[in-house]
Amino acid sequence: MDFVIKFVKPKILITIKIDSMKTLKFTIVALFVSAMSFAQVAQTAKKAITQEVKPTKLSEIKWTEETHDFGEIEKGKPVSYEFTFTNTTNQTILLTNVKASCGCTATNYTKTPVKPGETGTVTATYNAAAPGNFHKTVTVTTNEEGAAPKVLIIKGKVKKPETEEKSILLK
Repeated sequence: MDFVIKFVKPKILITIKIDSMKTLKFTIVALFVSAMSFAQVAQTAKKAITQEVKPTKLSEIKWTEETHDFGEIEKGKPVSYEFTFTNTTNQTILLTNVKASCGCTATNYTKTPVKPGETGTVTATYNAAAPGNFHKTVTVTTNEEGAAPKVLIIKGKVKKPETEEKSILLK
C-alpha cells in the first residue's frame, strides 16, 4: 500500500511516500508536533514585539569630557582618569549604577546626591596588564527619569616593555 502526501506552504513543498499504515500514523504525529512547535515560536515572537518600550531621552547632565585617550602607557602601571559632570537638571541626581565593560577597569564615583548646579565625578582606572591597544567603556546610570545611561570611554595603547627577559635554553 503506497500513500503520497504533498504539503504546500509558501516556498516549501514536502512530498512524503508512505509504505505502511504504521508509517502513515507516525508521519502525521511528527507533522503535528512540528506544526505546534512553529506555532509556539510565532506566539513568543508576537509577545516580544508587543511589549511596551519606555522611550528614553538624552540626559540633561553635562559632562566635561565623554572620552579620554591616555595615549601610550607603560605595561603594569594602572592609569586613572576622572570624568566630571554638572547637574544641569531641576532635580537632585544620584548615580545609581556605574559599570565598567570588563574586569580590567575599576570605577569609583560620587555616591552622594548631586543637587542642581553641583558637580560629581566618575573615576575609571585601567589596569595595563597586556600590551596593545585598548578601548573600554564605563556605563553610568542615574535616577534621572527617562534618561538613557551615559557611556564614557577610555582608550589608549599599552606599550611593550623595552627590556623583556628572555630565557635561553642551552644544550
